[in-house]
Amino acid sequence: MRRVFAFCLIFIAGCQAIQEQKGAQTLPTDGPPLSYREVVQRARGFATTATEAFYVDNWTDVESTATQLEQAALYLPRSSEIPATRKASLDASVKTLAAEAVSLREAAKAKDEQKTNATLQRIHMRVRELRE
Repeated sequence: MRRVFAFCLIFIAGCQAIQEQKGAQTLPTDGPPLSYREVVQRARGFATTATEAFYVDNWTDVESTATQLEQAALYLPRSSEIPATRKASLDASVKTLAAEAVSLREAAKAKDEQKTNATLQRIHMRVRELRE
């Protein structure tokens, strides 16, 4: 009985940790802006999460993560500490990444494996290009 109780406690704690981790990924709507580095890091996390969801055919998570990725892309110009080397090309990069996120969401909604895979590859390259 104690083992079952201990297992239940660990399971509930694990579920809570996952929820907190997902919640921590959301971008703030008010308050001080996040740093450029942090937003790029979150975009990378969203791209990775979408890829992981794709591999297990969790299309709903791919769609929702694509939305978060689009929001992260659109948040970048409002972030603080934007590197001088990125300022000139940031608008084009943001538009491209946001468009790729929309494309990913549409491909996931259609459950199009080929298009989803190709779009995820392009997204990972776009996020990589945003690094400092």
